[in-house]
Amino acid sequence: MALRGSGCQVDAVCPPGHPLRTIGGIGRLFAYDRSDSLGALRRAIVESQAKVIVPCDDGVVWQLHELHAQDPALREFIEQSLGAAEMHPIIRSRERLLETASELGIRVPKTRQVASRAELDAWFADAATPGVLKLDQTWGGKGVHINSSREDAVRTLKKFSARASASVAWKRWFIDHDPLALWTWRARREPVVTIQEYVAGQPANTMFVCWRGELLSLVTAKVLNAQGPTGAATVVQLIANAEIERAARLLAKRLQLSGFCGLDFILEQATGSACLIELNPRCTQLGHLQLPSQASLAATFSAQLGAQSEANPAQAIGSDTVAFFPQAFEWDPSSSHLRTAYHDVPWTEPRLVRDLLQVPWPNRQWPARVYHGWRPLRRLQAVSFDEVGPVRT
Repeated sequence: MALRGSGCQVDAVCPPGHPLRTIGGIGRLFAYDRSDSLGALRRAIVESQAKVIVPCDDGVVWQLHELHAQDPALREFIEQSLGAAEMHPIIRSRERLLETASELGIRVPKTRQVASRAELDAWFADAATPGVLKLDQTWGGKGVHINSSREDAVRTLKKFSARASASVAWKRWFIDHDPLALWTWRARREPVVTIQEYVAGQPANTMFVCWRGELLSLVTAKVLNAQGPTGAATVVQLIANAEIERAARLLAKRLQLSGFCGLDFILEQATGSACLIELNPRCTQLGHLQLPSQASLAATFSAQLGAQSEANPAQAIGSDTVAFFPQAFEWDPSSSHLRTAYHDVPWTEPRLVRDLLQVPWPNRQWPARVYHGWRPLRRLQAVSFDEVGPVRT
């Protein structure tokens, strides 16, 4: 919506039933075919004749990396959209990404790849904290576990190190309507697990837009409420942080990034310093916001592409606290932040508002209703972050 309002012609590729299909003003809508998602993505790129592609989840980024390796005709397009191809292996690896950040003088937690009980034992012999286990090429808080003990870490490592089964892939395909389910299973590699030093403090994140390694603009926020201790933010407070801006600028240049990216940090409880823990190589939640002091990231990117906007600029938000719709109400309706926050409701798209207020679209289908009637969905507890760390609500 923000790209369209900034003068871009927007085509989209998404599964049937996806909320994106309720938005007006989109040019062509391509089906993200669950049986051949990589082929569907390739066809959408070719037929749309787009100038750039803007991925909105990590799985699409990994597919674009594969298309770059397979199809010479698409390489220039993919590099213009994402950045230099030689940096793809670093972007896909949590350990290599943090090593690169450390070389640039960015504060990062101690991180080590682990594949065995012996390597975990070596970590616990050196580390003062239990650590956080992370599985590469996962996102949205999945594949991340804060360990309470050595035994907990051993169990989690065993779980993360297991290769995905065909039954799980088919469940994701048939029940979850995940267009990447079969592709992910066919393209599966040996799982890569890292353990990372646990940093006590408050999560923060920044979304930035860049072009060929140059940082154009960014929006930074600290997390007030979230979907569990490692899940997505539901309420954030906008902040300015020179350390975070420096990290974004250095990584954009070193990795020669283009498009939208996000960085996750922990603001250390003891010092307030920003410690980088993650790179998200795609859009996050902040890119459409029009701030009083700067254009939205979408508008900045559109201008870089040469789009000429004839629409009235979006009205600037009236609060430094943002509640994301509809998650903020669904996860913590009693939060005190909801009384004063800017509520990020897409009022100009009433069909989208109605859709987002329903059960998530894959769970409306009869296979999901039957399956979850037998095996109910597990839901983490909402978490509020204050000055001393997370408080479950």
